[in-house]
Amino acid sequence: MDTLIKSVEQLRNSPIRNVINNRIQEFSSVPHDFKNLFRELAFCILTAGTSADLGLRTIQHLGDELFSGSQEELQEKLKEIYRFHTIRAGYIYEARNNFKQIDVDDKNIRNLLVKDIKGIGMKEASHFLRNIGFSNYAIIDFHIIDLLVREGLIEKPKTLTSKRYIEIENVLRELAKKTDLSLGELDLYLWHLETGKVLK
Repeated sequence: MDTLIKSVEQLRNSPIRNVINNRIQEFSSVPHDFKNLFRELAFCILTAGTSADLGLRTIQHLGDELFSGSQEELQEKLKEIYRFHTIRAGYIYEARNNFKQIDVDDKNIRNLLVKDIKGIGMKEASHFLRNIGFSNYAIIDFHIIDLLVREGLIEKPKTLTSKRYIEIENVLRELAKKTDLSLGELDLYLWHLETGKVLK
């Protein structure tokens, strides 16, 4: 863990710190009205198994159809630029109705999202919550797993169950504590270490 702490500290003393601070500020500034929240949720559904870049492009491509399109209209629009257009159109269409019943300030919000929104697992729920200003969740994707495995902090999981997700999140929570960062901030630093990018 010491090597990783040192790498994070070096980044915090570089210009990347300002980029990450600005991104965290953007997240905390997202208005908590339905349209803004649902746009972020749909972005996380679209990003799963693809990339943040594609998720962003697809959300822009959908425009207002994201909020008003039928499942068939969403699918046709997605088909123009997105590979998993059939299943994700269904997820987004269903999520648009189910999400209206969810209170993002509920203390069990992550579990509620995983239970009630198709296409949302622990990683996607954590991603969504970080992107709307909640900084106490870890976004554990293969980049983060590979980094932690390489540092000898975890063994590579065969499957990422909810229980295993929480266990790995607790490792990251300990690292966040030692670097005096929130889990949301730490994720951006670790992601930059692995990819050289700071994305949503």
